[in-house]
Amino acid sequence: MILVTNNEGTVGAPTTAHMLAEGAQALDAIEAGIRLIEADPSVRTVGRGGWPNLLGEMELDASVMDGTTLRTGAIGALQGFLHPVSVARAIMQHLPHEFLVGEGAARFAREIGAETADNLTEDSCRVWRKWFDTEVPAEVKRAWPDTPLAALCRHAIDPEVGRDTTVFLAQDAAGDVCTGTSTSGWGWKYPGRLGDSPIIGAGSYADTRYGAAACTGAGEMTIRCGTARCVVLYMKQGASVGDAVHEAVNDMRALKGGLISRVTIHAIDTSGNHKVIAVNGAGDNKYWLWEGKGEPRLMPAEPVVISSVETRATPAARYASR
Repeated sequence: MILVTNNEGTVGAPTTAHMLAEGAQALDAIEAGIRLIEADPSVRTVGRGGWPNLLGEMELDASVMDGTTLRTGAIGALQGFLHPVSVARAIMQHLPHEFLVGEGAARFAREIGAETADNLTEDSCRVWRKWFDTEVPAEVKRAWPDTPLAALCRHAIDPEVGRDTTVFLAQDAAGDVCTGTSTSGWGWKYPGRLGDSPIIGAGSYADTRYGAAACTGAGEMTIRCGTARCVVLYMKQGASVGDAVHEAVNDMRALKGGLISRVTIHAIDTSGNHKVIAVNGAGDNKYWLWEGKGEPRLMPAEPVVISSVETRATPAARYASR
């Protein structure tokens, strides 16, 4: 058994670890841990207490994936509900679909009786109002909200504005591998923006035959590279979990234009191994690791800087003989 979650998973990691130790199925344990984070207003990038979009609205994203069935559930831009991860899981359980967004996601949440909430806390509203008062030009304020917003998106890429998520990767006692994610997305994002968290294959992917991966940080990068799926695919081709993550990092070296920023890749394999790399991050990136006994431990991620394209042998050629 193993659990890996990023630093945002602090309040949920012990619960998920204890449930796994007691024999719970991985997805049950992941959902329980993420729910605690979503309800904790001190976690400023997930659920209640996260940062709003440019209009001052809270839009939440989440996903789950069962690596044994390869079924997924994902929601995007959900407003008015406390636990997007549970809504995402209900999609997987009750619908023939994999992904719902916006009003459709909210309609489904109401149908299943999901817990409602005003996720915009007083402090988050205060910070947004301060930004609005000091940064938005007077002529834009007069027309608000019926005004072009694109020019204001520069604030969403400010490194001082929250733009993280929480990711959980786990293997249970039965060997099943699953993932879960939840986020309020970037602070001051354009309304309707989706990062990688709800996009299966970009922000997370699980396959009980090989392992799992999930990403945090600038989702625009991992969407363009299909990072989470690539990590698992490289393991399928014979790479170790460490080599698979490094190969996914090398994929990012080909990115040109758009947003090139920080990403942290988390991965586990089916043998209890793991790798966490902070792309363009400093040495202060941390994650929680639980290896089947005791309590989760806080660990440092490996920092890697990408700045140029590297020409390397293809993964298939390197791993074919292993």
